[in-house]
Amino acid sequence: MYRCLELAKKGKGFVSPNPMVGAVIVYENKIIGEGFHRKYGQPHAEVNAINAVKNQNLLKKATLYVNLEPCSHYGKTPPCAELIIKKQIPKVVVGIRDPFPSVSGRGIQMMRDAGIEVIVDVLKVESEQLNVRFFTFINKKRPYIILKWAQSSDGFIDKKREINDGQLPVKISNDLTQLFVHKLRAEESAIIVGSRTLTLDKPLLNVRHWNGNDPVKIKADKNKPLSVLMQDLYDEKIQSLIVEGGAALLSSFIEEGLWDEANIEINTSLKLYEGVKAPEISGSIETVQKCKKSAILYYKP
Repeated sequence: MYRCLELAKKGKGFVSPNPMVGAVIVYENKIIGEGFHRKYGQPHAEVNAINAVKNQNLLKKATLYVNLEPCSHYGKTPPCAELIIKKQIPKVVVGIRDPFPSVSGRGIQMMRDAGIEVIVDVLKVESEQLNVRFFTFINKKRPYIILKWAQSSDGFIDKKREINDGQLPVKISNDLTQLFVHKLRAEESAIIVGSRTLTLDKPLLNVRHWNGNDPVKIKADKNKPLSVLMQDLYDEKIQSLIVEGGAALLSSFIEEGLWDEANIEINTSLKLYEGVKAPEISGSIETVQKCKKSAILYYKP
């Protein structure tokens, strides 16, 4: 199952709004086939793993491991549970049940009804954590929300600036932490910034320093409450959202309790003494990553 999770991660940034899934097929304690969901709309992990088995006759004596319950409905692709039954695979080990209503428990039941031995909840916590964006989207009916900003050591995100005054923003990030930002953008579905930030900074919000897809760019609307925005993003199947500024927009998400993770970069060698105060956030610091003269703090609510 650990190998399934390892394979599944290779689809990060390419499979949304689908979950990341890896599958491994074992015969006599040896892996004879493996695969992962590579891109949204393309074959699922189970299909790729089955197709990777050179001697298809061995499938009738093999065990299939997969970190998420095989689908039981027709979507972009046919049901994986149906294929597993067709190939007469006798045993399937599942990391966690699929929370999606059209699948949840049905894929498992379909296989069991066909006489397949199905074991569930192997590395359940790890399997859910891998697809926390997918689980949040299905269970909370909103995207997984990541707050992100950079601040000076004395708690400012920028100096005071006015529109059209020609001043550039203070450079807080370094070249390595900038790479981190672009990697983050490549892995998430969308990014939102406030209208003032767009006007002042004219940010490109792309992944020019990393390989991957650009996130969908969203301009915050002052006249739209956040709950309406969440519904709009859910309807558009936006599974994850980076909130990148400015301070007012970030604070509004914090005040509403609408966040699942916060990545805060602190430039420990920079003091501004005055300017735009960084948002105030409370939560638990999960990890701290040092990067040159900066530290990135990872918060959870």
